[in-house]
Amino acid sequence: MYAFDIATDVPKRELYAELLKAADALTAGEPDGIANMANISALIWQFVPDLNWAGFYRMVDGELVLGPFQGKSACIRIPLGKGVCGAAARTGTTQLVEDVHAFPGHIACDADSRSELVVPVKRNGAIVAVIDLDSPLPARFDADDAAGFETLAELLSTRI
Repeated sequence: MYAFDIATDVPKRELYAELLKAADALTAGEPDGIANMANISALIWQFVPDLNWAGFYRMVDGELVLGPFQGKSACIRIPLGKGVCGAAARTGTTQLVEDVHAFPGHIACDADSRSELVVPVKRNGAIVAVIDLDSPLPARFDADDAAGFETLAELLSTRI
């Protein structure tokens, strides 16, 4: 059993350092990638305030397929280049979107989402998944959030 002391009123860098330690503790030595994604999506949901969706899309046969998540039901398959997740997977770069309604080709799985952060997870240079975060708040995510989740993606690259 794991119990994590989660203080969401700390500076973001501190929050993400704690999230990373917790993620490391949960996934170290566990070879099942789906189980690790499930635990990490729950951990993100606990640690990061103002989210309405947090989870993973896995790269399967050249498209993104829904993985473990927290939040409302979601789109199951996303083609590369479509929406924020597809853009992150196609370009291999983090997508920080302040207003999803202004993003060309945005896929509205939840009409309440206003901003989004998607971070690719790479193994040996190939995209294996993306971490997807949605918020009902406009401009919820910033460079500190992106950096925190990029560090998490690096840790998870060999564990999912």
